[in-house]
Amino acid sequence: MKGRMNMLANLQDQSPYAIGWGTLALVNAGLAQSKNRSGLSWFLISLLLGPIATFYVVIIEPVRKV
Repeated sequence: MKGRMNMLANLQDQSPYAIGWGTLALVNAGLAQSKNRSGLSWFLISLLLGPIATFYVVIIEPVRKV
């Protein structure tokens, strides 16, 4: 029982990081869509790579619409 309580306390300590990471993924999806790229793909990439994906989506060129 004590181990389970300790695990729950550990999850509560890490929840702000998870919220921030998820928010960053949503921001990256919006940035990608503004550059005519797939928001869903960039959301999923951002969940894995976080700030690295942010850097990349900022420096890539927008896709031109034909």
